[in-house]
Amino acid sequence: MKVIITGATGMVGKGVLLECLDHTSIEEVTVIGRNLVGVATQSSKELVYPNFSDFSRISGELKGYDACYYCLGISAAGLDEYAYHKITYDYTMALAGVLVKHNPDTTFIYVSGQGTDSSEKGRMMWARVKGKTENDLLKMGFRQAFMFRPGAIIPLRGIKSRTKAYQFMYDYFMWLVKGIKLISPNSVVDTTQIGLAMINATIRGYSESIVTPKDMIVLAQS
Repeated sequence: MKVIITGATGMVGKGVLLECLDHTSIEEVTVIGRNLVGVATQSSKELVYPNFSDFSRISGELKGYDACYYCLGISAAGLDEYAYHKITYDYTMALAGVLVKHNPDTTFIYVSGQGTDSSEKGRMMWARVKGKTENDLLKMGFRQAFMFRPGAIIPLRGIKSRTKAYQFMYDYFMWLVKGIKLISPNSVVDTTQIGLAMINATIRGYSESIVTPKDMIVLAQS
């Protein structure tokens, strides 16, 4: 398979990237980002592209892919709805629109989050925007589209979060996250499970388009 990954400098994206680079079913990985990640393998390449609002300039380079793992995301803290909508919705749909045109048989997986509002009418701004993003992706016509909604995530393989508040939590309160996993094992996933779940959903499909932490654990083991 040939796959595209966005958000590979973030915690989830980096975890997905590492699993893709190690997986025998994946022959080529293309990372699209506004900054270099530093991937240096025979089976990977990077496209540094500054304008996520319009992918027309590199449209010809986005043909022949089997999957896109869209891990780009940002916290809504300190952002108004316009700014958050642009990054969360507009950027996602810009890339998805080009990909579905050139690769209608591809699998598109979008990293959303627990609490996303599929009705698009709730009080939480971020949840409404994420809900609209999910809903419109599912209508685009991809052969497969999955909306991954992780909750608490355990970073593995030396991965750090770029969000200082999250990394502070991991540095000082990981014992709490692991405690939650002991009490409710299906509510917490790690970065390796997320990556393997994406790969396996692409290869084998899955019965649900909204993928919960429990679903990710099942998919990672399949």
